Amino acid sequence: MATRTAHPVDNVHPVPTTTQAQIGPRRPGVVYDNASGTFEVRAIITDLTEARRILRRNAARFAILIRDLHAGTEHYTGATWTGSDRVLKAVTV
Repeated sequence: MATRTAHPVDNVHPVPTTTQAQIGPRRPGVVYDNASGTFEVRAIITDLTEARRILRRNAARFAILIRDLHAGTEHYTGATWTGSDRVLKAVTV
């Protein structure tokens, strides 16, 4: 996998409530599953410019770096949290 640069936590701009709802309970360290597999959240990017660059989508509001626990690979997703997603391991914030 290519080397990735660290992204600063975006404490300057508040995350809109709708974006937070789309991210759901995903926080770094949370493990969740859905029909696509089981994933660990590694990082959440809420800076619009950076999320759009990472996902190569002009409408992206966030990007989440996840690690597929079965394949051991990491990739970014912009998928919203749905009713079919479920947390398997929560972390305290």
